[in-house]
Amino acid sequence: MSAIPVAADVLSPDLEVLPLPDVAERLGVPVTRVHQMLRDGQLLACRRDGILIVPALFLAGDTVVKGLSGTITVLKDSGYAEDEILTWLFTADDTLPGTPIEALRGDRGREVKRRAQASAF
Repeated sequence: MSAIPVAADVLSPDLEVLPLPDVAERLGVPVTRVHQMLRDGQLLACRRDGILIVPALFLAGDTVVKGLSGTITVLKDSGYAEDEILTWLFTADDTLPGTPIEALRGDRGREVKRRAQASAF
């Protein structure tokens, strides 16, 4: 089994985050499934105070935000590291408006994915 990828903690300290067991509970899956989702690039995690955490904004109810895993894949394929992807997702963009993660949550995934693809060039 491969190691769980962990990004540097580039998140704002006031951003709501969830430890992996809470993510598993919200998704209704075992924590080992959350580990696999992290290895597969469906989610991103960082370590804060020794605990692996995931931004709460990555979840919408009992599912992962639609379009998040595809956006992560596009950015990884473009050479972004996990911490760079987290930074990109949580950096405000006046033309969206808001952050890419807010746009994904607001059903503007197509525009976010287009911007992710364009950022590779």
